Amino acid sequence: MISKRRSAAAFAALAVLLLTAGCRDSGAPSGGPGGMPPAVVTVQEMQPTAWRDSIQALGTTRANESVTITAKVNETVRRVNFESGDAVRAGQLLVDLSGNTQLAELEEARAAYEEAERLFRRNQELAARQLVAESALDAQRAVRDAARARMEQVRAQLGDRAITAPFDGVLGLRQVSPGALVTPGTPIANLDDISIMKVDFSVPEVFLGQIGRGQAVTARSAAFRDLEFQGEVMSLDSRVDPVSRAVTVRAEFPNPDGVLRPGMLMTVDLLQPERQVLALPEIALVQIGREASVFRVDENQIVTQVPVTVGARRRGEVEIVEGLAAGDRVVIDGTVKLRSGMTIDPRPRGTASGSEHAPVQGGAAPAVSP
Repeated sequence: MISKRRSAAAFAALAVLLLTAGCRDSGAPSGGPGGMPPAVVTVQEMQPTAWRDSIQALGTTRANESVTITAKVNETVRRVNFESGDAVRAGQLLVDLSGNTQLAELEEARAAYEEAERLFRRNQELAARQLVAESALDAQRAVRDAARARMEQVRAQLGDRAITAPFDGVLGLRQVSPGALVTPGTPIANLDDISIMKVDFSVPEVFLGQIGRGQAVTARSAAFRDLEFQGEVMSLDSRVDPVSRAVTVRAEFPNPDGVLRPGMLMTVDLLQPERQVLALPEIALVQIGREASVFRVDENQIVTQVPVTVGARRRGEVEIVEGLAAGDRVVIDGTVKLRSGMTIDPRPRGTASGSEHAPVQGGAAPAVSP
């Protein structure tokens, strides 16, 4: 019995000791005198920064000029003067369909024209001396004109057998070989002018008033993740689609290196006029549901959690619409270990803080140490 009473008394004394210690510890704030050392965090001073809103869309690339080169006549390919992927100039001979028959017909028509022209000149001289009737001269003039028309006709037919490039560009895959029989419409190769690429994309009609010719556009492709292409709006479709309620916008992008090809999927950012805003790295936000807050630092290096209203977002950054003012200092790294009332040891941005996050890299304003 005595042993049980002693055990109960010892347990009660231990409980009182622990309760007293807990009350004493709770009386001293964390990070304050006599408590844990101040938390090492990264701090940034809020300053207005340039911000450009953008309208995002998906677009498809198109060549500046594009055509499928085809045959116009039934003929056998005599010679192919290009290889797949060749860069060609306007007027360059690509495929020769000419045969000996067409060349012979052209020579015959040329000879007939020259003979008719010679007879016309002779009759013209005789008519001047009134040795030939005027009607005979007119008849010979008609014969000469008919011979010339025949020669031009054969020459045009021969020209249909000499297939040339209509503009400067890059050829696609060759689809014919010497000796092949082609018919009207037989594809020979695709020809694309890719010095300038067009990108068509759809934008909701609510943004129609914010789009204009000459507006800056940037685009990215999954095929070239490290490249950002710069272009501008060239035109808008004359109609809004009544089903999707969107308007098609066409932008042009210089493509001097030929990196872009027709048919590529592009992520397009239609940039709006620049404005000044207060912005923070997204890592500085403490997000609970739809509510967002940050830790503001006062002159005594004590943090206070304040609610903020978030605006637009971009890569790694967020616009602060309400809750902060220029000159406020905000913790941008190390927020997980903080609570209101704690004293901190602020470090400039880019200095190792020993926090659970690595220093944020991005386009926000540089941090300022106190």
